[in-house]
Amino acid sequence: MFSDADTAALYDTLNPWDPDRRSDDGFYFPLVMGAESVLDVGCGTGAMLRLARERGHGGRLAGLDPDRAALDRARRGADVEWVAGTAADAERGAGFDLATMTGHAFQNLLTDDEIRASLAAIRGALRPGGRFAFDTRHPRARAWERWTSANPDDRVDVVDETGRALRYWHDVDSVVGDLVTIRGTVADPDGTVLRVLSEVLRFLAPEAVNAFLAEAGFGIEAQFGGWDLAPVTEASPEIITIARRR
Repeated sequence: MFSDADTAALYDTLNPWDPDRRSDDGFYFPLVMGAESVLDVGCGTGAMLRLARERGHGGRLAGLDPDRAALDRARRGADVEWVAGTAADAERGAGFDLATMTGHAFQNLLTDDEIRASLAAIRGALRPGGRFAFDTRHPRARAWERWTSANPDDRVDVVDETGRALRYWHDVDSVVGDLVTIRGTVADPDGTVLRVLSEVLRFLAPEAVNAFLAEAGFGIEAQFGGWDLAPVTEASPEIITIARRR
């Protein structure tokens, strides 16, 4: 059996947090280190906050995620607050300087009501003037068209922390409106399937993202179309936003 704990460990193997080598991590890490208090919404296994603490962050650090197996792994960093819950469960009145939502976690908010409830809670968890930094894939780049086992760039062979060789790839099951349903398959190197992980992602255009932010009481401080900090265009792969609570 490939357990939930194994899945959480595989996530760290596939997505090592490294702000010195990865441009997306390098974008967020200075924001985190420069804020007195940080709420990481959808923190997963907690790698960003644990590294921030290891590198000297002395303020309040809190991670929020509904995946209990991921949080069990995050709790190896005992000097960070780890809370089980969704974005809508963010602590109102907490007065955080910064909230983050990395790794395209914003795309797991699938309905308008989920987005509204999540943004309202995140805004409530920030101090007046506090910032919310997050990213979502630009739908016009159609990233899902490259998520297939036939694409060698999407098929990954790794060795996990126990020394087990694994292969991982994606397939797309459906594209309905702005919702894309995908499967991530974990297998032995010979292709024997160990586990299939299903996920639905919502792809919102920049105009829709910005409208939700304005409705929730955020102003846009900066917005980029890629990790090189280029402006958002029709060809941009990303919508990377720093919003400020009004």
